[in-house]
Amino acid sequence: MATRPPVSLPKLSRRSRLLLILGGVVVLALLLGARLLDTYVDWLWFGEVGARGVFTTVVITRVVLFFAVAALVGGLVALSLWIAYRTRPVFVPVSGADDPVARYRTTVVSRIRLFGIGIPVLVGLIAGASAQNDWERVRLFFNGTSFGQTDPEFGLDIGFYAFSLPFYNWIIGWLFVAVVVSFLAALGAHYLFGGIRLAGKGGTIAGPARVQLAILVGVFVLLKAVEYFFDRYNLLMSDGNELFTGATYTDLAARLPAKWILLCISLFVAIAFFVGAFLRNVQLPAIALVLLLLSGILVGVAWPAVLEQFEVKPNAIEKESESIQRNMDATRAAFGLQDVKYEDYSGTTEASPEEVRSETGTISNIRLLDPGVLEPTFTQRVGRENFYGFSEKLDIDRYEVDGELQDYIVAAKEIKTSGLAENQRSWINRHLRYTHGNGFVAAPANTIDRAVEGADSEGGYPVAGTSDTQNPTGAQGIEVTEPRIYYGELTTDYAIVGGQEGQAPGEYDTASDSSYLYTGEGGVPIDNWFNRLVFAAKEGERNILFSDAISEGSKMMYNRDPRDRVEKVAPWLTVDGDPYPAVIDGKIKWIVDGYTTINNYPYAQQTALDDATQDSLSGVARQQPETINYIRNSVKATVDAFDGTVSLYSLDDEEPVLKAWRNVFPGVVKPTSEITPELRAHFRYPEDMFKVQRELLTKYHVQNPREFYSTETFWDVPVDPTQDGAADPNAAASGPNQPAYYLLAEAPGQDSPTFQITSSLTPLRRQYLAAWVSVSSDPEDYGTMRVLRLPTGGDAGSQVEGPVQVQNRFQSDPRVAQERTLFNNPQINVIYGNLLTLPVAGGFLYVEPVYIRQKNENSYPQLARVLVSYGGKIGFSSTLSGALDQVFGEGTGDVATGPEQGGVPDTTPDENEDTPPPETDNQGTPPADGEPGGTELDQATADIQAALTKLKNAQQSGDFDAQGAALAELDAAARRWEEAQGGG
Repeated sequence: MATRPPVSLPKLSRRSRLLLILGGVVVLALLLGARLLDTYVDWLWFGEVGARGVFTTVVITRVVLFFAVAALVGGLVALSLWIAYRTRPVFVPVSGADDPVARYRTTVVSRIRLFGIGIPVLVGLIAGASAQNDWERVRLFFNGTSFGQTDPEFGLDIGFYAFSLPFYNWIIGWLFVAVVVSFLAALGAHYLFGGIRLAGKGGTIAGPARVQLAILVGVFVLLKAVEYFFDRYNLLMSDGNELFTGATYTDLAARLPAKWILLCISLFVAIAFFVGAFLRNVQLPAIALVLLLLSGILVGVAWPAVLEQFEVKPNAIEKESESIQRNMDATRAAFGLQDVKYEDYSGTTEASPEEVRSETGTISNIRLLDPGVLEPTFTQRVGRENFYGFSEKLDIDRYEVDGELQDYIVAAKEIKTSGLAENQRSWINRHLRYTHGNGFVAAPANTIDRAVEGADSEGGYPVAGTSDTQNPTGAQGIEVTEPRIYYGELTTDYAIVGGQEGQAPGEYDTASDSSYLYTGEGGVPIDNWFNRLVFAAKEGERNILFSDAISEGSKMMYNRDPRDRVEKVAPWLTVDGDPYPAVIDGKIKWIVDGYTTINNYPYAQQTALDDATQDSLSGVARQQPETINYIRNSVKATVDAFDGTVSLYSLDDEEPVLKAWRNVFPGVVKPTSEITPELRAHFRYPEDMFKVQRELLTKYHVQNPREFYSTETFWDVPVDPTQDGAADPNAAASGPNQPAYYLLAEAPGQDSPTFQITSSLTPLRRQYLAAWVSVSSDPEDYGTMRVLRLPTGGDAGSQVEGPVQVQNRFQSDPRVAQERTLFNNPQINVIYGNLLTLPVAGGFLYVEPVYIRQKNENSYPQLARVLVSYGGKIGFSSTLSGALDQVFGEGTGDVATGPEQGGVPDTTPDENEDTPPPETDNQGTPPADGEPGGTELDQATADIQAALTKLKNAQQSGDFDAQGAALAELDAAARRWEEAQGGG
């Protein structure tokens, strides 16, 4: 036997210690400096928006959690190491001169405080850094409220599962971590100090080591018993069944009793370890541990598997019926589907023109403008200067102008610094001069410029107007008192605004005025040297520190995207991906929808938020990967485009998750009573919420558990038929989903047109129509969901064509194929707009705008044709009225469009008409003067030839505008020829 090795490591010199300390300070500064800088910048920003209470609450909670968990885990590790060190053997045998354990032991003993304190501190820091991210579940636990509903198995309020159970699971998880790490630390320490020896036959373990390790194992098993207790409740959120979420028959009949059995066995095993530790008897704990393992295998795994295989699967419909019913009830309650209004709808009818004309609420408001297509058109025709731009996807809203409700394509004309030319990209231009957008743009959604006969005619464009500093009512009479836009979806860069006249360079406002200086409340003061230094370090830009253009009154604007601002003010909200601008009391405000979500509502279906909200629409922020089984659109937020003010309003003051968060952050969300009528009139039912509900509605429209289990009557969200390859009949289940569409329409059961979001649904893996769903955005019945159910059985004649089938019909129509000049031109891209599905006169009317766009950098889409389908009949014309007339008969289209509406002139002959060529003699010469058809006929014939020549030249040169003018001339000449022919 040998005594413990002597301390023999050399000591560090004073210079070496100073260098190590200096290096540690530098490393710490690098690690914490950026974090402290970001924290101070956030502190300033939250002060700007008046939400420092949110900032301090979150920071304090994170700090408390950090130290609490760090103290728990690090403290238990320190205690474990201290006990192991204090109970180490006095004499430790050394196997030889080269014993590696002896060398490590010498190192540790020589720096016992360093290792004894450093290891627990390091472990605690790692644990605390990880735990502080879970501040939300801790806050909800202390501020949770009651749902007023109970689960069907244990009779507990849903609030227990939403607020308490996640916290208990979290605490148990960290206790497991602390015990396991403490066990490993004790094991390593006892081995290092000789309490555990592997040398010799079977090795040896000292009594103190055996007692400490046995107690730690006993505590672990005791925690396992507590976990079994709470696992009973977690079974109600089980997702082991592919068809539904919730406790299955096997869970309730086998796994739930097994949890009780294993809980009791765990208590017995824990006691066995505690007793064995003090009696120094390893046999009892060993037998108990084997019993626990065997019980876990037999009771927890084998028994449920046998029950599932031999009793449940052969009788699945009967056995799972109760669980499926619970899942159906809970899912409808959790996702707001319990009050859906279903109506049977034939979808097939032989409507007369008079019946169609009577549907003025829908026909007169048919939307021709596609917000996902027209951004380049708005940019080129309304954007003016190169540094203005629009979001990739425009928005749809409604306004009452001159007493008439109308839906509009709306957009904010924002600053887009990425559009600056090379000679405009100086630091001053990007951050101090081009600081804001200017104007609110609106175009009637059902109106298109009509081409006028003549050489300079063109058509097919939105009738867009802009309310800006020069013309406050230019956007269709919508008055904007403050049109400057400092906060928007394109303003991702910082801006330095305001300051002293004569020092600040002035901000571009109009072509004739570049001297404007910001006077609003937005932004953080940057007129002191400390803040200038902070932002210079934050942005890595020395000009912020040294520029004379920054003077007294200057402010820094950052975090300018409306969606980001709402997320920072309310970090507990899930924010909709599509904010939209609205004019409220003369001010441009961004409206942002906020959702409260949880993922532990008993029996409610688990849903992937990112997958459910994906579709073919671009230009919309995608949701983060997150699984939820409860959602409410509980908050409407506004962000002032001029000063960045963020206001949050409650849509439902009694919504339990929102109530809990309002307890955490009092005063942040304003009550429903503070929503003004002007603001409420522009609320839209949010897209992401609708998409989630639409996805679930494909299953949960079913009322019977047996029918649900068979899945025979499930529906599908159709693929977007306008995407490449989507119209392939063999690709019914492939491709991105068709987007939901906002419409101003009068659905069956409504007395007047309302603004609503709509979608078609098809049977499972089929293409014909199964249902049409809409949700109203009207203040009177906001959120009311209506579903028109179509018969899905019977022969093919009783089925209504779905979007993909209608798109196939459109593309195979002979008149579309004849438009070779328009569609087969190599210089032109054809863009199929949104395919709208509208219930009209007992059937479904499909309307699809067709745009063309020249293949060059600065071209933009132009409406060229409109496709219409109803009851198997196809209409194809340059105007909606013309297409409707082809389907329903002459005069029907007058209900839909006025004289100002239309598109590129139509040169396609009606399929029922035979248009004769100009009369000629045998030599191809037109009739002479005085002969039938002479004079006027001659001139019309010459005009046709001239127009054809112009058209050919325009196609060869790729001049898109010239092609439109030539087509207009050709159409006018053809009409004059027909008139002259009739006169002769």
